[in-house]
Amino acid sequence: MVTLRSINQDDLRNHNLSVIINTILRSPSALSRADLAKTTGLTKATMSLLSALLLKNKVIGEGEPGTTQTSYGRPSTPLSIAHGRWAGMGLQINTDGYGCLALDLDGTLIDSAWIDDDMREADPEKVFASLDALAKPIEGRLREDNYKLVGSGLALPGLVTGDMQLLMARNLGWERIDLSGFALVRRLNPVAGNEARLAALAQIPGFATQRTAGGGNDLLSPTDSFLYISTDIGIGGAVVRGGTVEVGDHGFAGELGHASVDLNGPTCRCGRRGCLETYAGRRALVEAAGIASGAEAVSTWAINELYRRWQQGDDKAVEAIDRGLDAMISVIVTAINIVDVDAVILGGFWPNLGRDLAQRLQERINRLTLGRNAAPVRVLMPSLSAYPALRGAASVGLRKFIDNPLGFFDN
Repeated sequence: MVTLRSINQDDLRNHNLSVIINTILRSPSALSRADLAKTTGLTKATMSLLSALLLKNKVIGEGEPGTTQTSYGRPSTPLSIAHGRWAGMGLQINTDGYGCLALDLDGTLIDSAWIDDDMREADPEKVFASLDALAKPIEGRLREDNYKLVGSGLALPGLVTGDMQLLMARNLGWERIDLSGFALVRRLNPVAGNEARLAALAQIPGFATQRTAGGGNDLLSPTDSFLYISTDIGIGGAVVRGGTVEVGDHGFAGELGHASVDLNGPTCRCGRRGCLETYAGRRALVEAAGIASGAEAVSTWAINELYRRWQQGDDKAVEAIDRGLDAMISVIVTAINIVDVDAVILGGFWPNLGRDLAQRLQERINRLTLGRNAAPVRVLMPSLSAYPALRGAASVGLRKFIDNPLGFFDN
């Protein structure tokens, strides 16, 4: 017979604190204690005790009393996430550089640093040492400003296991790397994950930072389902449902860039033929347009030249973009028919082709999905387009605090 674990008072208090923090984070406006009690189902007495604990530990702050009167005739006092105490650190190594940032629980960017570089075939030891050196000054600023660093995340363009093994990152030329062997990882103990999945988390309103009215993606709710597509040299993806990423049994779900659109197509770095990446990835588009090849095809100059030629109606550039869009639509429609989500968010470099791209994609996708008459799909551009994987990585660090606040409070 299985022994059931009992829940003690600290477990219950920790759970309730987490519920309150999550509720405040997801709300686009400040909530009073009465609002929180009603929303969470906690009694007013419990809410009073727990809100006092959150105020004491500078998790929340009180605003000016509003004009709305309670049943006792007193103005309600709004509560929202406080600034300046709790921080998460995001770390990222990508094909075009590496960097880090620190994010406040209220959503404020505290500090950041990014180094643009061609990371293909770079030495992992040197890269992690450089990232370590980049992160230390930011950690120092957090200490000086009396922040408590509660956790960190590490975004990588490849497959990462739960025991911190990078199985492969083909666009970096890395395979089977034990991430725990690096000093940076041992010091900060980050949660490592695929960059597309972490970027997807950054799009969820209130996932780990304060949601604000007019901020974030107002077309999404915290529990909406969507397909996130990250486009760069490679193409990654993530399925989000109920406010979290569906990672699959082994953490490898969402690899849309390696869905084949033509089994007789170009050979991909993964070894298969006709993968989406070979049609809609940055390198593939530049090479198809005849702009550059090899190492030069992934340069900033090359992708900017592709945009310029496409805008001017250059035949080869237009053909490359149209072929890439066709491949993207084919994979998106197939994915939607399989996983059944409400929306698609297109991240990375593709949004640079114009804000009308979302509408064009939406119209074509909704002519092809099986459930189009009952559940039309929305196509959106990301609300956080600048380094979304870094923000997602920092958010994963903040979730360590949100899920276990008592573990970080001073006695």
